[in-house]
Amino acid sequence: MDSAPEPLLRVEDLSVHFPVQGGVFNRRRKMLRAVNNVSLTLNKGECLSIVGESGCGKSTLALSIVGLQAPTSGSIHFEGRPITGKAQPSRIERARMAQIVFQDPYASLNPRQTVFTSLAAPLRLHGIGNGEVESRVEEMMRLVGLKPDQAKRFPHEFSGGQRQRIGIARALILNPKVVVLDEPVSALDVSIRAQIINLLLELKERLRLSYIMISHDLSVVEHMSDRVAVMYFGQIVETGRWESIFANPMHPYTRRLLGAIPDPFAELSGKKLIDEAQAPRPPSGYDYHPQQFDRQDVYSAPQPSQLVAIAGDHCVRLAPVA
Repeated sequence: MDSAPEPLLRVEDLSVHFPVQGGVFNRRRKMLRAVNNVSLTLNKGECLSIVGESGCGKSTLALSIVGLQAPTSGSIHFEGRPITGKAQPSRIERARMAQIVFQDPYASLNPRQTVFTSLAAPLRLHGIGNGEVESRVEEMMRLVGLKPDQAKRFPHEFSGGQRQRIGIARALILNPKVVVLDEPVSALDVSIRAQIINLLLELKERLRLSYIMISHDLSVVEHMSDRVAVMYFGQIVETGRWESIFANPMHPYTRRLLGAIPDPFAELSGKKLIDEAQAPRPPSGYDYHPQQFDRQDVYSAPQPSQLVAIAGDHCVRLAPVA
């Protein structure tokens, strides 16, 4: 029996911690665990979406994957090769592995540079000659639905949707195999979002790309994703095919996320996507315990050493957390 193929990207026990200074009366430094022991895989040709509320660590994880944020611990492997720690490749070499499309297309472009200069910069950094640079920039402008002569303009001369197309072109100009999409359509008008989503799906098929998409818009996730990873307070609490996650969420936080989706027909049908009883919230001062996937009544206390389970009106102490 043949073994399963090696995933294109493998993240193992990745953590990113930041020191935080205490208040006026507490000078002790604490650690903010933005990403805490996250493990996931990305297969060739698939789109993996990482979803969760703002502040859960999605973007920090994305920056670590593309090499813009050094991890505190853990490892990342690309095509079986470690790209963190002592064996990590140079930044120039890593740029050909993974690139990122940022949320704000205007802030990610230099307003004092023409589009041509912005697109040509990474090519020249990799030692590509002027003739090839010009042809490559023209090719990428056409690929994202823009005219090559528009590359002479500055970012402020484009609409928001056009600027995001430029951001996509810049991410793809080095032919990476993995593209991280950090909220790629959240800053765009609703009428433009569908165009950018369709462009991303078309490019994925044409160029055989693999996507990691960071998003809180579950309608976009449903349209683009093959698999979904749900992130809560720096940890992945549930992962699987998007169909199974949406149809049968196992973790209470996932149920709460899905329960927050507005149903345009709720007033007519008298139903919601997920009943409130299936999307519980932890009691005040408590959080869901991320290691519990199959019980909606298990929470962790504010102190990391104690677990409690809500059973009716009673609070039952469970085994301490290591």
